[in-house]
Amino acid sequence: MVYPIAKIGLAQLEPFVFAFFRFTIASVVLMTIVKSRTYAVPIDKKDYPRIILLGILIIPLNQTLFLIGQSMTAAGHGAFLFATTPIWIFLLALIHLKEKTPTRRAAGIILGMLGVATIMWSGLRTAGQEYFIGDVIIVIAVIAWGYYTIVGKGLVRKYGALRITAYALTSGSVLYFPFGLYRAVVFDYSEVTISAWLSVGYLAVGLSVIVYLIWYWLLKYMEASRAAVFQNIQPVVASTVAYFFLHEPLGIAFVVGGLIVISGVVLSET
Repeated sequence: MVYPIAKIGLAQLEPFVFAFFRFTIASVVLMTIVKSRTYAVPIDKKDYPRIILLGILIIPLNQTLFLIGQSMTAAGHGAFLFATTPIWIFLLALIHLKEKTPTRRAAGIILGMLGVATIMWSGLRTAGQEYFIGDVIIVIAVIAWGYYTIVGKGLVRKYGALRITAYALTSGSVLYFPFGLYRAVVFDYSEVTISAWLSVGYLAVGLSVIVYLIWYWLLKYMEASRAAVFQNIQPVVASTVAYFFLHEPLGIAFVVGGLIVISGVVLSET
Protein backbone atom coordinates (compact mmCIF):
# COMPACT_ATOMS: atom_id res chain seq x y z
CA MET A 1 0.00 0.00 0.00
CA VAL A 2 2.95 2.36 0.53
CA TYR A 3 3.64 3.07 -3.13
CA PRO A 4 0.11 3.96 -4.31
CA ILE A 5 -0.44 6.10 -1.20
CA ALA A 6 2.86 7.91 -1.77
CA LYS A 7 1.82 8.48 -5.37
CA ILE A 8 -1.38 10.22 -4.20
CA GLY A 9 0.56 12.68 -2.03
CA LEU A 10 3.23 13.27 -4.64
CA ALA A 11 0.58 14.26 -7.17
CA GLN A 12 -0.12 17.37 -5.07
CA LEU A 13 3.09 18.00 -3.14
CA GLU A 14 6.51 18.23 -4.72
CA PRO A 15 8.89 15.50 -3.45
CA PHE A 16 11.08 17.86 -1.40
CA VAL A 17 8.09 19.36 0.43
CA PHE A 18 6.56 15.93 0.99
CA ALA A 19 9.88 14.72 2.39
CA PHE A 20 10.23 17.72 4.71
CA PHE A 21 6.91 17.15 6.47
CA ARG A 22 7.28 13.38 6.53
CA PHE A 23 10.77 13.37 8.07
CA THR A 24 9.97 16.14 10.56
CA ILE A 25 6.89 14.32 11.85
CA ALA A 26 8.66 10.95 12.01
CA SER A 27 11.69 12.39 13.84
CA VAL A 28 9.57 14.16 16.44
CA VAL A 29 7.52 11.01 17.11
CA LEU A 30 10.56 8.74 17.38
CA MET A 31 12.64 11.08 19.55
CA THR A 32 9.69 11.64 21.87
CA ILE A 33 9.42 7.90 22.39
CA VAL A 34 13.19 7.51 22.90
CA LYS A 35 13.46 10.35 25.42
CA SER A 36 10.61 8.93 27.47
CA ARG A 37 12.57 5.75 28.20
CA THR A 38 15.79 4.87 30.05
CA TYR A 39 18.53 2.60 28.72
CA ALA A 40 21.14 0.48 30.47
CA VAL A 41 23.75 0.89 27.72
CA PRO A 42 24.65 4.47 26.68
CA ILE A 43 25.69 5.06 23.08
CA ASP A 44 29.46 5.15 22.67
CA LYS A 45 30.79 8.38 21.13
CA LYS A 46 32.74 6.41 18.53
CA ASP A 47 29.46 5.02 17.16
CA TYR A 48 27.92 8.40 16.40
CA PRO A 49 29.67 8.79 13.01
CA ARG A 50 28.11 5.49 11.92
CA ILE A 51 24.71 6.66 13.14
CA ILE A 52 25.10 9.89 11.16
CA LEU A 53 26.09 7.80 8.14
CA LEU A 54 22.85 5.85 8.61
CA GLY A 55 20.98 9.17 8.63
CA ILE A 56 22.58 10.19 5.33
CA LEU A 57 21.77 6.81 3.79
CA ILE A 58 18.13 6.72 4.93
CA ILE A 59 17.06 10.36 4.39
CA PRO A 60 18.84 12.03 1.43
CA LEU A 61 19.91 8.87 -0.38
CA ASN A 62 17.04 6.47 0.29
CA GLN A 63 13.78 8.21 1.12
CA THR A 64 14.28 11.54 -0.64
CA LEU A 65 15.45 9.82 -3.80
CA PHE A 66 12.58 7.34 -3.47
CA LEU A 67 10.04 10.19 -3.37
CA ILE A 68 11.66 11.89 -6.36
CA GLY A 69 11.80 8.65 -8.32
CA GLN A 70 8.26 7.62 -7.36
CA SER A 71 6.93 10.98 -8.56
CA MET A 72 8.41 10.20 -11.99
CA THR A 73 7.33 6.59 -12.43
CA ALA A 74 4.44 4.22 -11.71
CA ALA A 75 3.62 2.94 -8.21
CA GLY A 76 4.04 -0.65 -9.39
CA HIS A 77 7.52 0.08 -10.73
CA GLY A 78 8.64 1.46 -7.38
CA ALA A 79 7.21 -1.54 -5.55
CA PHE A 80 8.89 -4.18 -7.68
CA LEU A 81 12.21 -2.32 -7.78
CA PHE A 82 12.18 -2.11 -3.98
CA ALA A 83 11.43 -5.84 -3.88
CA THR A 84 14.99 -6.39 -5.12
CA THR A 85 16.31 -5.22 -1.73
CA PRO A 86 17.49 -8.74 -0.70
CA ILE A 87 19.44 -9.05 -3.92
CA TRP A 88 21.27 -5.77 -3.34
CA ILE A 89 21.98 -6.78 0.25
CA PHE A 90 23.54 -10.02 -0.99
CA LEU A 91 25.69 -8.13 -3.48
CA LEU A 92 26.82 -5.57 -0.90
CA ALA A 93 27.62 -8.33 1.60
CA LEU A 94 29.63 -10.07 -1.11
CA ILE A 95 31.57 -6.90 -1.85
CA HIS A 96 32.09 -5.52 1.66
CA LEU A 97 31.90 -8.59 3.89
CA LYS A 98 33.57 -10.98 1.44
CA GLU A 99 30.77 -13.51 1.92
CA LYS A 100 30.62 -16.52 -0.36
CA THR A 101 27.64 -16.74 -2.67
CA PRO A 102 26.08 -20.18 -3.28
CA THR A 103 25.21 -21.07 -6.86
CA ARG A 104 21.46 -20.86 -6.20
CA ARG A 105 21.81 -17.40 -4.69
CA ALA A 106 23.99 -16.21 -7.55
CA ALA A 107 21.36 -17.45 -10.01
CA GLY A 108 18.68 -15.58 -8.07
CA ILE A 109 20.73 -12.38 -8.20
CA ILE A 110 21.15 -12.65 -11.97
CA LEU A 111 17.46 -13.45 -12.43
CA GLY A 112 16.45 -10.50 -10.26
CA MET A 113 18.65 -8.12 -12.24
CA LEU A 114 17.03 -9.34 -15.46
CA GLY A 115 13.65 -8.58 -13.89
CA VAL A 116 14.78 -5.07 -12.99
CA ALA A 117 15.99 -4.49 -16.54
CA THR A 118 12.66 -5.76 -17.91
CA ILE A 119 10.63 -3.44 -15.67
CA MET A 120 12.78 -0.45 -16.59
CA TRP A 121 12.50 -1.34 -20.27
CA SER A 122 8.71 -1.57 -19.98
CA GLY A 123 8.64 1.90 -18.43
CA LEU A 124 10.85 3.33 -21.17
CA ARG A 125 8.69 1.66 -23.81
CA THR A 126 5.27 2.71 -22.48
CA ALA A 127 5.92 6.08 -20.82
CA GLY A 128 9.21 7.27 -22.26
CA GLN A 129 12.26 8.78 -20.60
CA GLU A 130 10.48 10.04 -17.47
CA TYR A 131 9.64 6.54 -16.21
CA PHE A 132 13.14 5.32 -17.01
CA ILE A 133 14.82 8.14 -15.07
CA GLY A 134 12.41 7.60 -12.18
CA ASP A 135 13.24 3.88 -12.15
CA VAL A 136 16.99 4.60 -12.12
CA ILE A 137 16.57 6.98 -9.18
CA ILE A 138 14.58 4.35 -7.27
CA VAL A 139 17.28 1.74 -7.89
CA ILE A 140 19.83 4.12 -6.35
CA ALA A 141 17.47 4.54 -3.38
CA VAL A 142 17.25 0.75 -3.01
CA ILE A 143 21.04 0.42 -2.98
CA ALA A 144 21.17 3.09 -0.25
CA TRP A 145 18.66 1.03 1.76
CA GLY A 146 20.92 -2.00 1.33
CA TYR A 147 23.85 -0.07 2.81
CA TYR A 148 21.57 1.21 5.59
CA THR A 149 20.75 -2.40 6.46
CA ILE A 150 24.35 -3.63 6.47
CA VAL A 151 25.82 -0.66 8.36
CA GLY A 152 23.02 -0.60 10.92
CA LYS A 153 22.80 -4.29 11.78
CA GLY A 154 25.65 -4.26 14.30
CA LEU A 155 24.45 -1.06 15.94
CA VAL A 156 20.94 -2.47 16.36
CA ARG A 157 22.26 -5.54 18.13
CA LYS A 158 24.27 -3.30 20.43
CA TYR A 159 21.73 -0.58 21.23
CA GLY A 160 18.32 -1.79 20.04
CA ALA A 161 16.10 -0.94 17.08
CA LEU A 162 14.29 2.01 18.67
CA ARG A 163 17.27 4.21 19.48
CA ILE A 164 19.20 3.51 16.28
CA THR A 165 16.15 4.12 14.09
CA ALA A 166 15.31 7.33 15.97
CA TYR A 167 18.85 8.74 15.96
CA ALA A 168 19.53 7.77 12.35
CA LEU A 169 16.27 9.24 11.09
CA THR A 170 16.68 12.40 13.17
CA SER A 171 20.30 13.00 12.14
CA GLY A 172 19.35 12.62 8.47
CA SER A 173 16.35 14.90 8.95
CA VAL A 174 18.52 17.58 10.58
CA LEU A 175 20.84 17.54 7.57
CA TYR A 176 17.87 17.79 5.23
CA PHE A 177 15.96 20.40 7.29
CA PRO A 178 17.43 23.70 5.92
CA PHE A 179 16.83 22.73 2.29
CA GLY A 180 13.44 21.16 3.03
CA LEU A 181 12.30 24.16 5.07
CA TYR A 182 13.07 26.52 2.20
CA ARG A 183 11.09 24.38 -0.25
CA ALA A 184 8.22 24.10 2.22
CA VAL A 185 8.06 27.88 2.74
CA VAL A 186 8.00 28.82 -0.96
CA PHE A 187 5.60 26.06 -2.03
CA ASP A 188 2.02 26.97 -3.03
CA TYR A 189 -0.43 24.91 -0.93
CA SER A 190 -3.63 26.28 -2.48
CA GLU A 191 -4.44 23.06 -4.35
CA VAL A 192 -3.28 20.58 -1.70
CA THR A 193 -6.16 18.44 -0.41
CA ILE A 194 -6.64 16.41 2.76
CA SER A 195 -5.73 13.22 0.88
CA ALA A 196 -2.21 14.55 0.30
CA TRP A 197 -1.75 15.33 4.01
CA LEU A 198 -3.08 11.89 4.93
CA SER A 199 -0.51 10.43 2.54
CA VAL A 200 2.24 12.37 4.34
CA GLY A 201 0.99 11.20 7.72
CA TYR A 202 0.73 7.59 6.62
CA LEU A 203 4.31 7.50 5.34
CA ALA A 204 5.63 9.46 8.33
CA VAL A 205 4.08 7.27 11.02
CA GLY A 206 3.18 4.06 9.21
CA LEU A 207 6.43 3.68 7.29
CA SER A 208 9.14 5.87 8.84
CA VAL A 209 8.21 4.99 12.43
CA ILE A 210 6.43 1.63 12.57
CA VAL A 211 7.89 -0.19 9.56
CA TYR A 212 11.46 1.04 10.15
CA LEU A 213 11.27 -0.10 13.77
CA ILE A 214 9.93 -3.50 12.73
CA TRP A 215 12.66 -3.82 10.08
CA TYR A 216 15.54 -3.20 12.49
CA TRP A 217 13.81 -5.31 15.16
CA LEU A 218 13.71 -8.22 12.70
CA LEU A 219 17.37 -7.66 11.83
CA LYS A 220 18.22 -8.01 15.50
CA TYR A 221 16.90 -11.57 15.57
CA MET A 222 17.40 -12.90 12.05
CA GLU A 223 19.58 -12.61 8.97
CA ALA A 224 18.92 -9.62 6.73
CA SER A 225 18.18 -11.88 3.81
CA ARG A 226 15.52 -13.73 5.81
CA ALA A 227 13.91 -10.53 7.10
CA ALA A 228 13.69 -9.21 3.55
CA VAL A 229 11.33 -12.02 2.53
CA PHE A 230 8.49 -10.12 4.25
CA GLN A 231 8.79 -7.41 1.60
CA ASN A 232 8.01 -9.75 -1.26
CA ILE A 233 4.24 -9.39 -1.06
CA GLN A 234 4.36 -5.58 -1.36
CA PRO A 235 4.83 -5.33 -5.15
CA VAL A 236 1.82 -7.52 -5.89
CA VAL A 237 -0.43 -5.55 -3.55
CA ALA A 238 0.92 -2.17 -4.74
CA SER A 239 0.52 -2.99 -8.42
CA THR A 240 -3.03 -4.25 -7.89
CA VAL A 241 -4.03 -1.15 -5.93
CA ALA A 242 -2.37 1.15 -8.48
CA TYR A 243 -4.17 -0.61 -11.31
CA PHE A 244 -7.64 -0.26 -9.80
CA PHE A 245 -7.37 3.09 -8.00
CA LEU A 246 -4.69 5.02 -9.89
CA HIS A 247 -5.51 3.48 -13.28
CA GLU A 248 -1.87 2.68 -13.95
CA PRO A 249 -1.52 0.23 -16.85
CA LEU A 250 0.34 -2.97 -16.12
CA GLY A 251 1.41 -4.21 -19.53
CA ILE A 252 2.79 -7.62 -20.42
CA ALA A 253 6.45 -6.54 -20.15
CA PHE A 254 5.87 -5.11 -16.67
CA VAL A 255 4.04 -8.23 -15.45
CA VAL A 256 6.78 -10.48 -16.85
CA GLY A 257 9.48 -8.31 -15.29
CA GLY A 258 7.68 -8.35 -11.94
CA LEU A 259 7.39 -12.14 -11.98
CA ILE A 260 11.08 -12.43 -12.83
CA VAL A 261 11.99 -10.12 -9.93
CA ILE A 262 9.93 -12.11 -7.42
CA SER A 263 11.33 -15.40 -8.77
CA GLY A 264 14.87 -14.11 -8.45
CA VAL A 265 14.32 -12.87 -4.90
CA VAL A 266 12.69 -16.13 -3.80
CA LEU A 267 15.46 -18.18 -5.42
CA SER A 268 18.17 -16.11 -3.76
CA GLU A 269 16.53 -16.48 -0.32
CA THR A 270 16.16 -20.26 -0.41
